Amino acid sequence: MIRSTQTSLKFSNTHKLNKVIKLIDEYKNVIKQFIDILWDKENIPKLLPKEITCQVQTCLSARMIQCIGKQASGIVRGTKQKQKQRLWQINKFTEEGKHRKAKKLQKLYNKVKTSKPNIDKVEPELDSRFVNIDLDNRTSFDGWLTITSIGNKEKIVLPFKKSKHFNKLLKNGIIKKGVRLSNKTITLTFDIVKPIMKKYGETVGIDIGQVAVLSVSNGYTSKKDKHGHDLTSITNRLSRRRKGSNSFKRTVEHRKNHIHWSINQLNLSKVKQVNIENIKYLRRGRKYSRQLSHWTYANIFDKLENYCHEQGVLVYKVNSAYTSQRCSKCGWVCKSNRKRKLFKCVKCGFTFDSDLNASRNIALSSLPKISKRKRSLHLNRTGFYWNEVSQ
Repeated sequence: MIRSTQTSLKFSNTHKLNKVIKLIDEYKNVIKQFIDILWDKENIPKLLPKEITCQVQTCLSARMIQCIGKQASGIVRGTKQKQKQRLWQINKFTEEGKHRKAKKLQKLYNKVKTSKPNIDKVEPELDSRFVNIDLDNRTSFDGWLTITSIGNKEKIVLPFKKSKHFNKLLKNGIIKKGVRLSNKTITLTFDIVKPIMKKYGETVGIDIGQVAVLSVSNGYTSKKDKHGHDLTSITNRLSRRRKGSNSFKRTVEHRKNHIHWSINQLNLSKVKQVNIENIKYLRRGRKYSRQLSHWTYANIFDKLENYCHEQGVLVYKVNSAYTSQRCSKCGWVCKSNRKRKLFKCVKCGFTFDSDLNASRNIALSSLPKISKRKRSLHLNRTGFYWNEVSQ
């Protein structure tokens, strides 16, 4: 498994940071030149020949130009491949008579066809030819990153300190000789030995919440952190921040750290399989409050999936339909069963926390599947039993 961690560049002086910024700006400038050259070509090789690399104007070394060309080639080829997939999907929608979906996708296809990839968020990817990582030194810093072969006989030496996550990855794996560079951070990657999946243990269900990050069928619910914040309080703060401001970026980082902290508290020592709800297209065609628009379930899924794999636990995604409306005691499904955080079954009177009730339903793998056609009948308005076939 490949895992990555970030370490700060705040220990570098102004002169070194200015060198880093200058390198990144020139790196992006060369990528832009390569994209302009490659955009209208049909067959684009992974490694660009000299006839193409000699066309760019830069002070960087030939080795660095070759590295940038490889990354630019990957960006253009990936964009074109995505366009081919979109075109195939448009034709499929047209054949099936789904003209509205085809028209919507056609607009996106036409927009990308005329516009080149945005490189604002592109970071330099430097391999072992340019990077040397020294962790054995007698200075006050934990490590030194030396970047060479830049051009004009220049090199940049950057100090950094290890984080808890860095030490954890270093203990369980081998550091790879390659980095991603930004104005403020270095991203280092590790090759981690993939753990053996557990054969014995219980199966639990996990409900992803808007207040508590996780609610597990065994009764565990993620708590507020030591500062008294839960996911709702953080997204409320985020909704009051101006997008793009420094305070907005700090709150986004706070949200990410809270999600990671909550998942790291999860004990999976006796668990062999985790069932999570497979949420898709949650916001499609709906209007949401500013606060709810900052609730990010994708980040929770990604972190939870990585955490489970590191623990040797199998992750299984189940359909989320009716899991929050089904009574985990009697199996009665009705829309009026759930009222925000309170679940009260209108059939048997069972009362429970709505997120924990949903997690118990997610943990069940034996419930028969409900087809899309049956869900379109909205039977949950009047109510129906949803239990195992034998019951």
